[in-house]
Amino acid sequence: MSQSPAIELVGIDKKFGTVHANKDINLTVAKGTIHGIIGENGAGKSTLMSIIYGFYHADSGEIRVNGTPVVIRDSQAAIATGIGMVHQHFMLVENFTVLENVMLGVEGGALLARGVASARTELKRLETDYGLEVDPDAVIEELPVGLQQRVEILKAMYRGAEILILDEPTGVLTPAEADHLFRILRVLRDQGKTVILITHKLREIMAITDTVSVMRRGEMVATRKTSETTVEELAELMVGRRVLLRVEKGPANPGDFVLSVRNLTVKDSRGVVMVDNVSFDVRAGEIVGIAGVAGNGQSELLEALAGIRKPASGEILLNGKTIDKVDPALLRSLGLAHIPEDRHHMGLVLKFEEYENSVLGYHHDPAYSRGPFLNLDAMRKDAEDKIKKYDIRPPNARLRTANFSGGNQQKIVVAREIERDPKMLLIGQPTRGVDIGAIEFIHRRIIEMRDAGKAILLVSVELDEIRALSDRILVMFAGHVVGEKTADAGEQTLGLMMAGIAA
Repeated sequence: MSQSPAIELVGIDKKFGTVHANKDINLTVAKGTIHGIIGENGAGKSTLMSIIYGFYHADSGEIRVNGTPVVIRDSQAAIATGIGMVHQHFMLVENFTVLENVMLGVEGGALLARGVASARTELKRLETDYGLEVDPDAVIEELPVGLQQRVEILKAMYRGAEILILDEPTGVLTPAEADHLFRILRVLRDQGKTVILITHKLREIMAITDTVSVMRRGEMVATRKTSETTVEELAELMVGRRVLLRVEKGPANPGDFVLSVRNLTVKDSRGVVMVDNVSFDVRAGEIVGIAGVAGNGQSELLEALAGIRKPASGEILLNGKTIDKVDPALLRSLGLAHIPEDRHHMGLVLKFEEYENSVLGYHHDPAYSRGPFLNLDAMRKDAEDKIKKYDIRPPNARLRTANFSGGNQQKIVVAREIERDPKMLLIGQPTRGVDIGAIEFIHRRIIEMRDAGKAILLVSVELDEIRALSDRILVMFAGHVVGEKTADAGEQTLGLMMAGIAA
């Protein structure tokens, strides 16, 4: 007798106004497997998973868990059904401990002490069984993101999850943290749990999943055994056309110095030195990449160069002019544009409509003014042009930015900054949370900027991206630039340097 699927979706349909997010979706996920769900940003992946977890209700269709039809009205009902979810943006109380976060909502009755003791025992068992080691008394805000994610998985397992949904789980992880997550997921699978993995990273799909389903524009277009498909086939199924999986670029033609950094030292909000006596130059017509594990000073360096954080000492020169005060508006007027690492906290106001974010920071430009007032018609027309040029979905300049997928939010930021035609472009994590079709597009635009004579400084935790785009690579470790390599440097060489081992 064959085993019932862990999850089965039959005819799931969901609309948001005129947007048809899920169109008659059928999906079967076998028990004890890792099942990948891939698709471009806006394809409907997260909406579908949110229906399974009770955040949204399908307009029609049926959900079956272990062969039994279920009605999942909210997340509590999903948990009671044995479904847990780890979101792309963690749902943790940052000033609570690990133990407090895991217990939150399931404290075990009025006698809290008894519940705490029981929770400690259960946490220890989960850590041992699944390799989820983390200090139960550690405060969340003091943990690196990899351990915070582990806490989210522990929360789900503590609540009895047999089916675990992970939404873009490696978007905030270093390569080493991602590898550790995959080891955990394999252990979960081998012990009978079912894992649904939403991601846009095809290399991860090939490395970790047993089966993969592909969504495109709200429809389920294919399901494949991972061992019987290829990256090229999956990319074409996602996008609906052949996708170039490598960056094509000719040699750089560096010109004059645009950005010069001399003996720069930058401290974080706690007063800790994060950038320590760093010097380098970026010329017109070249891409200088900064490689390094997150947390080694790259973020603080970008913030100082963008005029967001005041350096402790040192000198920054832009087109030969010394920048001696924290003033992003001044830098924009001198031809510097900035695609920040964190689009939510530094790139967008999520409550604003798309057209408002499309000109954010440049809204005082005469092109968007009518005397002392903003020219809303001009702003909306400009936004509609960018939407068309950058294929931002859905193509609605009046939609609140929070309602766009992460990848389309990123396109809004990229379009805003690149379309200003800057002389100097600072880029932080340009394709974080972005699907393969959009990655191809953004990479091509960055190369076009270089070939048009723009100076580009690129920071990315994706080593493949750094190697593919950069003409020169600087490696940062513990706040220092520990070396410079050409673009053909091997991954192992760069990896050793990123770990602080001279190479």
